[in-house]
Amino acid sequence: MPDTPTLTPAQQLAATNKAHFPNESAEYRQARNALLAEEIELRRHLERVAAQRRALPQGGEILQDFELVSEAGPIHFSNLFGDKDTLLVYSMMYGPQRKAPCPSCTSCLSGWNGTAVNLRERVAIAVTARSPIERLVEYKKQRGFANLPFVSDTSGEYTRAYVNPEDADIPGFSVFTRQAKTIRHFYSGEMGGEMADPGQDPRGAPDLDLLWQMLDWTPEGRGTDWYPKLGYGPK
Repeated sequence: MPDTPTLTPAQQLAATNKAHFPNESAEYRQARNALLAEEIELRRHLERVAAQRRALPQGGEILQDFELVSEAGPIHFSNLFGDKDTLLVYSMMYGPQRKAPCPSCTSCLSGWNGTAVNLRERVAIAVTARSPIERLVEYKKQRGFANLPFVSDTSGEYTRAYVNPEDADIPGFSVFTRQAKTIRHFYSGEMGGEMADPGQDPRGAPDLDLLWQMLDWTPEGRGTDWYPKLGYGPK
């Protein structure tokens, strides 16, 4: 096992920062450099978590080659990999009982659609929901999600196995790997609402939706009473 490199303390690295901006106060610069040290620590923590995730023991083999419905017709789960060995699946909240798709899932998929052009060079991706494929295709067309392949989990077997055993209308994110002809579960988001800290909306970490990460850079932050909508009317 390779030796872990000795890292320069974050405060020491932050002290080398030469950034200054017009009319900033000494108090601002002191606070900003302190924040920079925390940002360095955050970057390192993200790296440690990612390494720990990659080092997970081998996950369980999938129960069956799930039968789904793609935009081109019936498809087996194994075919979603294409020529890749890793598959990322986002399960959105858009079951047949919903009158409209989930705005938060739609926000997340808006970001996925943009990065999919690059992402699919490394891995396969798919979006699944419990609604019929015709409904999903219409949704995809309305939102302009040209880069995202949608599949319908008509039977709910995939959803009950990897999203929610009770087939509840909740989102899910899972990663699967393929070695030879064996497909195994690698990772699923497991942070439930009961794991949220006081005053915090339930969410995973890192957040799958870039929207919230962008708002974290603003003075107002995420707020407590605003959520994305499917439309905002004329501007």
